[in-house]
Amino acid sequence: MTPEQLRIALVQTTCRQNPAENLDAAMLRIREAAAGGARIICLQELFNTLYFCQAEEYGPFSYAEPIPGPTTATLQELAAELGVVIVASLFEVRAKGLYHNTAAVIDADGSYLGKYRKMHIPDDPGFYEKFYFTPGDLGYKVFKTRYATIGVLICWDQWYPEAARLTALQGADILFYPTAIGWAASEGSETVRSSQRQAWKTIQLSHAVANGVYVAAANRAGTEGELEFWGNSFVSDPFGQVVAEAAHTGEQILYADCDLSRIAFYRSHWPFMRDRRIDSYGDITRRWIDG
Repeated sequence: MTPEQLRIALVQTTCRQNPAENLDAAMLRIREAAAGGARIICLQELFNTLYFCQAEEYGPFSYAEPIPGPTTATLQELAAELGVVIVASLFEVRAKGLYHNTAAVIDADGSYLGKYRKMHIPDDPGFYEKFYFTPGDLGYKVFKTRYATIGVLICWDQWYPEAARLTALQGADILFYPTAIGWAASEGSETVRSSQRQAWKTIQLSHAVANGVYVAAANRAGTEGELEFWGNSFVSDPFGQVVAEAAHTGEQILYADCDLSRIAFYRSHWPFMRDRRIDSYGDITRRWIDG
């Protein structure tokens, strides 16, 4: 591969009750992905626990840990051994009673590059995240890894074009979205299920097109309690073409070969960045434009 050609991998897995087992399983998958040629490897949202936000309970707070902390230290050793970049979403304890949904980024030499705290926090049936997570306060960030400049956003952030834009404007080549999204297990209508999944994919493909970047969404799979996670992790090129997609069910390492030179190609042929009217967007920071 040329310097601008890069293989990435998304790890789509099911989770168990024991966080240590989930970490061990993730490490095996990272090793497998590295052996398959991946240089940047993204794990799914809250990869080392079950998705505990289905109910408002106090027990899951015991899963939280500092970042950097024990899990990132373990992943740093692995990243340095394999020469890969790792994106890992964890439950962060920042102080007593203060928690975040956070993604840590570890470079290929094992160095801790920093973290992104999830900005948009949902509060919907089965996704009671506001009970657990304080909205992020680090802003939108990019991380200059050995192989590419990447942005990391998390799950519910996927629905907000402003988040993708502000990350892309800082020079991200690839937007990674660790994700945990699915249907209520009782929802039997295939029409409703299909339309929900298509909306999820469409909004992210639009981020790729509007910003001329690769988009990579790593979703979990399997049924946990009342939620059936729909898998379908995917990677889009900078013009919204899906270049790799995982199955709806089951565990999978999804590989995608990204040609970063295509970013300049698409941005020159479809110059959305050039033609932005930044002088006209002041009202975007208002909650609603009244009368």
